Amino acid sequence: MTHKSNPSHHQELGPKFHPELTPSLEELEREERRLVFRRFTYDDAWALGSLLVETARQRQAPVAIDIHRAGQQLFHAALPGSTPDNDAWIARKRRVVERYGSPSYLVGARFRAKGTTFEESSRLDPDTYAAHGGSFPITVEGVGVIGAVTVSGLPQLQDHRLVVEALEEYLSKQGNQER
Repeated sequence: MTHKSNPSHHQELGPKFHPELTPSLEELEREERRLVFRRFTYDDAWALGSLLVETARQRQAPVAIDIHRAGQQLFHAALPGSTPDNDAWIARKRRVVERYGSPSYLVGARFRAKGTTFEESSRLDPDTYAAHGGSFPITVEGVGVIGAVTVSGLPQLQDHRLVVEALEEYLSKQGNQER
């Protein structure tokens, strides 16, 4: 199931957002293991959020971006074309990361791999939780999951890929990325 918070803007995305093959559980789990911080500060939240904003602007992506750590919102931006619904999606996807400690897209994929859906089998309120792509845990080496970085506004796999791309770029620049 793909969520499009603002489908009228989908045509504006251009060639950089082309349909992709659905990643396997193994690929998604490798991303989760690889994208780990040595530390995560307020400055990291600002820099990562700013990188996401710049990438989304270059692609004319109508998204909202959010970074939370330990229950505190450290970064939020809403780009042209995003709507208040994107903030609701952000909260629902972030709650999945907070509850499961894994990327929201991976959580949904695990349910699909069992032949069911998150909505059918999680026993959680779909108005509160959404296992749709776009929220990724902020995991600190030796500590665990301390927060989440979330994007909403594109189809769910594109939301997921945008966050992963930014995390990869940011961690490689910081020399924080694990192998």
